[in-house]
Amino acid sequence: MTVLRRFIYREVFTAVTTVAVAFLGLFFFFDFIDELSAIGRASPADPKVVYELQHALLYVALQVPNHLYEVLPIAVLIGAVFVFARLAQGSEYTILRTSGLGPWRALRMLLGLGLVFVGLTLAAGDYAAPSASKAAQLLKARFEGRVHMGPTGAWLKERQGDRTVSVNVGALSSSGELQGIRIFAYDTQGRLTSRSQAQSATVDGEGNWHLQQVVHTDFTAKGTDTPTVSHHTAPSFVWASTLTTEMVSVALLRPERMSTPALYGYIQHLNDTGQSAHSYELEFWRKVFYPLSCLVMMVLALPFAYLHFRSGSITGYVFLGVMVGISFFLLNNVFGYIGRLNDWLPWLAAASPSLIYSVVSLTAFGWLVLRR
Repeated sequence: MTVLRRFIYREVFTAVTTVAVAFLGLFFFFDFIDELSAIGRASPADPKVVYELQHALLYVALQVPNHLYEVLPIAVLIGAVFVFARLAQGSEYTILRTSGLGPWRALRMLLGLGLVFVGLTLAAGDYAAPSASKAAQLLKARFEGRVHMGPTGAWLKERQGDRTVSVNVGALSSSGELQGIRIFAYDTQGRLTSRSQAQSATVDGEGNWHLQQVVHTDFTAKGTDTPTVSHHTAPSFVWASTLTTEMVSVALLRPERMSTPALYGYIQHLNDTGQSAHSYELEFWRKVFYPLSCLVMMVLALPFAYLHFRSGSITGYVFLGVMVGISFFLLNNVFGYIGRLNDWLPWLAAASPSLIYSVVSLTAFGWLVLRR
């Protein structure tokens, strides 16, 4: 049985690797085409710094881990379908069955291989993709001057004693310096008590924000009817905060580009400060369930080994596998959007595609494998 396991594992792993490399090659080509218009463009901050071909190739290469995370379950399905359909076409799988490879043993064998792909998907999504995405952002910032965070910037929030503080960051410079800082403080009744604006800031390891070119405004009330406004300026100021560099880095990335531990920590921060964390909770559960879809794809591919045909092409079966994989990817995105719009339970919206395809795969396995 060890020989059979090694044979099937080698065939499936080789096919999945080939399919994944083909997908990544397509994504690399399309991303590189998008970057061609930026080649030769000088940085606004330094005209001597020019975005050249090697920079475009490096930026596109940094997108590969995220694409690998997205396509690996689909590649597992297509590669496994190709292998099992080919074995069935040549009656090789029939020989394996007569050698003692029963349906349940084959299922356990494939689930073991599926766990390997689960680990690879988890490593790509939780370690390689977030680090590469952040490096890609900093690379872009080097040649574009800074990374803009949308028209409203990135918002963070924390509680300091009996007051609430909201922080807005406008952009990130190529050196990692935060730009366009605005800090708003509110009392327990939600009234604005102070506002600080800074041209730039850096955050040290202890969470202290070193603000530069600061304009501070206090809104205070002496008595009940005599509010006063006072302005202060300072070339620099150190603001103590619980918002660390990691939290700021998390706010710069889109939820789907974050790692699972970073998402969990950021969700806890949002809950502690009374902010809505539904979108991040949904993405967290998608991160949890998405790698497990490799197991579903393995079970979905196994019935193809029990098809009875000796002639003809297996192209149609591979095409069917491609369609099933694409439909899973689309359904995963659709349930994410529906979950956000209808305020579904995050874990239910994230798990629904995998549960649906698990039922389909087990039904196909029971009907085609066990009954036929």
